Amino acid sequence: MTTQRDRIPDWVHAAFNALMFFTRVPVPRWVRYSPEKLNQSAAWFPLVGWLVGAVAALCYLATRPLFGDLTALLLSLAATVLLTGAFHEDGLADVCDGFGGGWNRQQVLTIMKDSRLGTYGAVGLALVLALKVSALAALPRTWPAVVLVVGHVLSRFFPVLIIYRGTYGREDLTSKVKPLATRLSTPGVVLAAFFTLPVLVFYPVPAALAFGGAGLTTLYLARLFHKRLGGYTGDCLGTVQQLTELTVILVFLAWYRLALH
Repeated sequence: MTTQRDRIPDWVHAAFNALMFFTRVPVPRWVRYSPEKLNQSAAWFPLVGWLVGAVAALCYLATRPLFGDLTALLLSLAATVLLTGAFHEDGLADVCDGFGGGWNRQQVLTIMKDSRLGTYGAVGLALVLALKVSALAALPRTWPAVVLVVGHVLSRFFPVLIIYRGTYGREDLTSKVKPLATRLSTPGVVLAAFFTLPVLVFYPVPAALAFGGAGLTTLYLARLFHKRLGGYTGDCLGTVQQLTELTVILVFLAWYRLALH
């Protein structure tokens, strides 16, 4: 017997799986979860970036008149961390710990799976967060809201390419607490690009340069992960998101200082 839930298109379930995977936003109880739906959800990651970027931008714009630029940016960062549960930041810290403290592949993977935060992770995460806030604060006051959106969208597209072209680096397909999308079809990549490319209309030249810079960052990280791990893990994808977001912000700042000053 066909129920109303059965008549809901697969793409709707996939989209809500992406929302459930990347944020703490409650999803309807009728949403179906499965490893296959999770794989399909990777195509919707950039769309989640639009949501997170919009929250970041609105928080910045709403609090800047009251508290000033720097405090508003910190509050914006806090809002996105609460929204995502520090999902990507946790991955970055784990990769810093693993790559900093591990000598071989197995040591790196074991350290990355450890829930405790080490020195490399704490320093790496602090530096990335500080660089993002300081670079955004150095932009003209009309720019950070837009750059936040661009950064969050683009940085959720490049992990999709890692999933599409890369090899998962754990034989047991285990993660510390959450499952992981490990496969994506070519139509899924096209859909992810469809959600991503409209962001380039914001300040088109620096946005295009930021896209290229984030691509180079992703290429470097993909090669590093392949060399050290033989592929990627969920923590690696979080690292790609954090470092490509930072790359986008730094490219915008470099463009502003070199081209517009």
